[in-house]
Amino acid sequence: MRNTNDSHGFLKKIAFFFSIHGVQPLRYRNSSIKLLHSLRQHKQNKPITNFYNRKTKKPFKSVNNEETDNPKEYMRDTVGKIYKLLKYSTWDSAKQELDNLSSIRWDSYTVNQVLKTHPPMEKAWLFFNWASKLKGFKHDQFTYTTMLDIFGEAGRVASMKHVFEQMQEKGLKIDAVTYTSLMHWLSSCGDVDGAIKVWEEMKGNGCFPTVVSYTAYMKLLFDNNRAKEATEVYKEMLRSGFSPTCHTYTILMEYLVGSGKYEEALEIFSKMQEAGTQPDKAACNILVEKCSKAGETKALTLILRYMKESRLVLRYPVFLEALEALKSSGKSTVLLREVNPHFSIECISKEEAFEIKPRASDASFGIDRGLLLIFLKKRNLVAIDRLLTGIMDKNMQLDSAIISAIIKEHCGHGRRSGALLAFKYSVRVGIIIERTAYLSLIGILIRSNSYAKVVNVVETMIGAGHCLGTYLSVLLIYRLGCARRAACAAKIFDLLPDDQKSTAAFTALIGVYFTVGNADKGLQIYKTMLEKGIYPALGTYNVVLAGLENCGRISEAGVYRKEKKSLQLNSRSLETVSLEEKICDLVFAGDVT
Repeated sequence: MRNTNDSHGFLKKIAFFFSIHGVQPLRYRNSSIKLLHSLRQHKQNKPITNFYNRKTKKPFKSVNNEETDNPKEYMRDTVGKIYKLLKYSTWDSAKQELDNLSSIRWDSYTVNQVLKTHPPMEKAWLFFNWASKLKGFKHDQFTYTTMLDIFGEAGRVASMKHVFEQMQEKGLKIDAVTYTSLMHWLSSCGDVDGAIKVWEEMKGNGCFPTVVSYTAYMKLLFDNNRAKEATEVYKEMLRSGFSPTCHTYTILMEYLVGSGKYEEALEIFSKMQEAGTQPDKAACNILVEKCSKAGETKALTLILRYMKESRLVLRYPVFLEALEALKSSGKSTVLLREVNPHFSIECISKEEAFEIKPRASDASFGIDRGLLLIFLKKRNLVAIDRLLTGIMDKNMQLDSAIISAIIKEHCGHGRRSGALLAFKYSVRVGIIIERTAYLSLIGILIRSNSYAKVVNVVETMIGAGHCLGTYLSVLLIYRLGCARRAACAAKIFDLLPDDQKSTAAFTALIGVYFTVGNADKGLQIYKTMLEKGIYPALGTYNVVLAGLENCGRISEAGVYRKEKKSLQLNSRSLETVSLEEKICDLVFAGDVT
């Protein structure tokens, strides 16, 4: 909650950016009202009969042939059948078929679901009127709103207003969804004043706006260069207790990017994540497109990094925009391609041959890569192994993102052999996979007691420039010690850069030798640590004392116990203790104080 409030407080501060005049209005390609289309109307379910209250006195009857030949038809099949009927038949023949569908119970839910499939506009209206004449049927706010949407999307403003007037005449409930839909379509058709009037009418009638309503109205104002009013609407939304959605944040960032306020847009991009709202694919595509057209490569790169971490991809037209922007500014396109490995290699120019290693023929490579992506999506790991084996034989080089995804997918399903195959392929062709892929592989190898292979993976990972990290390296050495693999633990320690051979790492290695019964080697490592100017922590003394006592060297343990007491008496403040010492105490002393 604190992060959310901090985010709201930050966004309130951007109001002065919106007071700048002279900014061209922005346009969305995808209408915000599509959020409203996801709202569904649900029928009330019948209460579930208690299983234990069923009467079982009657003997069981076998299913007759008639019931077997006519299985129950689901609602989605019924709706799909009616949609195809309206789309591909003339109205006369469709009406005749509809009249003969006696098995269907025509209620507002069924009619609304048919209208939501968006059949051709004219036939949708004819179907709407046909349904209104059915015995016992009445249109409600849901069917009217969907019909209003159909006319609005087609740009038939007069027909849309006619449907709205019918709702008012019949005294139907008009909620925020209906008002927001009407407001959006009026704005899309250029009637901004009419859209604003609908907003005022909604509030005047005591209908409280939703977060979707606020967002749609803010976009309307931003698009028409009325940023100051949009800012006030945003503040009103916060006062009403609504939290911004991803779409709300996107509108704010889009306006800032269009105004050249890239740093402010990136700050919102970061703050929304702190507030627990992750930018989605649509938001990233909109921002990448805006940044590409403006030639802003710094913001573009940061968004692409987020997309890579979140496994989001660009639409192909946006990918081409970004590719052109990066080429024009002389920037590398490697990150862009890692984010979008599914796009064809045909976009690579001759000048980029130095960045990307030569591959096999485009056709063969594109087919194999496309199949891999399909198998990944379907999680067909056996097929991936077979295809990857063939790719290795052809000596083709895949993208790092694909190989990393394959390794993580195999590890997630406990398939060590498949993960090792992908790792072997990456080593053979010289691909540097993602750090998370290396860590996933280390995890599955530890769980399967394949300690020698763990050392190999860590060596490759560090050689690729990835940092294992103090905490992970300590846990890894400690785990190898528990398995009594002192040689593997020492190898991991030797692979660490000098700046990561800290108190915690030395303590872990000391513990390894005490675990295998080699107390002299453990004490030798302790002395080496002191010679390098690395001071022991409480966790270090705990390991040394326990090791000496287990080996029966009680007199030596007494010396180190005195040193430990001296350290405790002269303990420093928590602020002056290094992170490595805190980690050491956390792992080996169970405390960080």
